[in-house]
Amino acid sequence: MTSADAPDACSLVAIRAEPITVQQALDAVGGAEMGGIALFVGTVRNENQGRPVTLLEYHAYEAMAEKQMRKIMQGIAQAFAPLRLAALHRVGALAVGDIAVVCAAATPHRGEAFIACRRLIDEIKADVPIWKREHGPDGPYWVGWEDARCHGEHGLHEHEHAHKHDDGPSH
Repeated sequence: MTSADAPDACSLVAIRAEPITVQQALDAVGGAEMGGIALFVGTVRNENQGRPVTLLEYHAYEAMAEKQMRKIMQGIAQAFAPLRLAALHRVGALAVGDIAVVCAAATPHRGEAFIACRRLIDEIKADVPIWKREHGPDGPYWVGWEDARCHGEHGLHEHEHAHKHDDGPSH
């Protein structure tokens, strides 16, 4: 595959405030030549690291997030041909059970589809400017964010341990 072909792999890239569905991703990547479609669906769960979660807010710099998602997809397209990818991410307030993210990869064979889909969600989670704010009994808190004011000469303040998270409740 040449880099000129790579943009065609980006069948659907979207950051949306309205609900997203698996069918939207399937419709975007399907085709007669695609024998394998792998999906990842990330939903809001009711706990994170033993703490109850009642609501999750996603915030994004949407234009930058979509641009970064396309860049990730183009990189994946360099490794797999032919390939179609879709990535949809929700923003706003999501309830427990709501779909937060859907990634799909379609290739002629299942093995490449699984690998491409896994790489897509992993790279989105690592590199796309989307932030999570969880709500629970202790109030809202940002996931994976450390307040620089809590770092001093002696490290983290004691209160930070309750608000520092490495991973969120979805994807």
